Amino acid sequence: MVDPIFLLGLVVAVLVMSLVAQALSRYFQIPFIIFLLIEGIIAGPEVLNLLNPAIYIQGLSAIVAISVAVIVFDGGLHIDLKHLRGVQESVMKLTTIGVLITFLGITVLTSILIDVPLQIAALFGALITATGPTVIGPIVRNIQVCHKVGKILELEGVLNDAASVILAAMVFEWVAAELSGTDAVVFILYRLGIGLFTGGLSGLSLRWFFTRGTVISKQTARLVTLTSVFACFVLSEFLGNESGILAVAVFGIIIGTSEFPYKETIKEFKGDIVTVMLSLIFILLAAMLRFEDIQRIGVGGIVLVLLMIVLVRPIAVFVSMWNSKLRTNEKLFISFVGPRGVVPTSVATYFAIKLDAMGIYGGQTLVGLVFLTVIITVLLTGGLSKRVAQILEVIPMEILIIGGGKVGRILAERFDRRGENVVVVDISEENCKKCMELGIRTVQGDAGDVNVLKKAGIENAKYVVATTNKDNTNLLFCQIAKASFGFRGDQLVARVNDIENLQAFWDLGIRAMSPAMTTAVVIDNMIGRPHLFSMCEVGGGGDIMEVKVTNPKVVGKAVKEIHFPEKSLLVMVQRGNESIIAHGSLVLEYGDIVTVIGEGDSGKQAADILHK
Repeated sequence: MVDPIFLLGLVVAVLVMSLVAQALSRYFQIPFIIFLLIEGIIAGPEVLNLLNPAIYIQGLSAIVAISVAVIVFDGGLHIDLKHLRGVQESVMKLTTIGVLITFLGITVLTSILIDVPLQIAALFGALITATGPTVIGPIVRNIQVCHKVGKILELEGVLNDAASVILAAMVFEWVAAELSGTDAVVFILYRLGIGLFTGGLSGLSLRWFFTRGTVISKQTARLVTLTSVFACFVLSEFLGNESGILAVAVFGIIIGTSEFPYKETIKEFKGDIVTVMLSLIFILLAAMLRFEDIQRIGVGGIVLVLLMIVLVRPIAVFVSMWNSKLRTNEKLFISFVGPRGVVPTSVATYFAIKLDAMGIYGGQTLVGLVFLTVIITVLLTGGLSKRVAQILEVIPMEILIIGGGKVGRILAERFDRRGENVVVVDISEENCKKCMELGIRTVQGDAGDVNVLKKAGIENAKYVVATTNKDNTNLLFCQIAKASFGFRGDQLVARVNDIENLQAFWDLGIRAMSPAMTTAVVIDNMIGRPHLFSMCEVGGGGDIMEVKVTNPKVVGKAVKEIHFPEKSLLVMVQRGNESIIAHGSLVLEYGDIVTVIGEGDSGKQAADILHK
């Protein structure tokens, strides 16, 4: 029997190592689970022998199971389906077609490169289909990628965890009990049904409890939620083994999509618990790693992981999303960001314990392969994601629009179409609903409240645009952005409804425009000079955009030598601090910023010629 004081000392040691890992993570800008793995290996029997999980191996499975349940619930809690319009199809394909391709590809490569039975190769293939939401989340938030790409990666990670566990459970049953044919299909469908039903029931019940009007304390809300998560997981596992992960994922998504008074409190509380549980799992499981298992895998294991990154993952992404509206560079970024994390690590250890107990060869090799995969994929993803995002240009501008009325919605839709990260803030529920129907990320609340602006991400925004129909309101929002968040005047753009108020905005250095004056100027120029300004009628049939010249095929060529679409026009070229009117003899240089006007899709086509 293990001494209780020893266990308490173990917990304290884990928490201290967690604090050290987080400090190192902030300093080196690398996901902190990498440092947890390193600390676990150093503290384990292979190095300092301060931690030996073999002493408490019987309780390890239960600790891992409960911890994974909370972690997956937390991942689902941060998914709001109302903000995912336009990406659901991509996510569903990634978590079905993508999972199948990944499973088959890794299974085949493992059986070829690693000396293990086909069943163990298939078990590894099933486990490693899951990308790690605990790693992906911080990466996405840190580098501020396109909202759609970020949400696809986060939701894929949450749902893949559940899909991976169910698939791995089926393969494990095949290994242990020779499950096949109709039995395998029934196994999957039964556990899918149990997980969906239990998770859905738990989510709807908790939402009803929080929204029925009963006043409870924040502490009670946190306790009720934590109890519900444990109950959901245990009930689902009781009804169908290995269905609990799916149940808590569905549970978390339902709560994350719902609105109730204690939502933010629960999110903060769960974030703290997840950090502790992640630390506990990764340090203890890393301490189980034996160097001889890694040595036995050898170079073949490293080659396997690299092929998984550069071959299997891209194939799975591009096949799953072949008809998606995402651009090729966005698909490439999704292909690169595929780190494996806590779920395959913990479940692999759980299965290895069972395989060893049954006398089936391959359990420790399985653990070694999973740990090698986690270490390499997390290091590559965590260390290179920002650089890859910059190269692929998937880090758009962050634009905050105050006002979700007609002007705000049209503007937001245009920004979204050109790939910018746009968030709309409006106090009107109806306006917010209309924006969300367009797939625009929306925050309902008073933009005069600093907390609402922070929730909308104003601290990361490059521009704030005030589009309400009240000049005083627009002026107030711009002043708050300047005073509280340090925005410069050229980062603020405001709609001014009354021409007489323009000077007040200009006096504060705010870029302001009057719809009435602008309309009059455009109509004035359309009379007698129709050709240029007919192309400026871009409301629904065209566009004006700025494009950076990066295509080597056009660098060094004169504008007249380049075949642009018929209904497009190069207007201005910004070269350093110099602005040049575009003309046929102008030779384009690398890095020039070109203003392009185009009717229909011609503007986008011209932009693609300049920027490759």
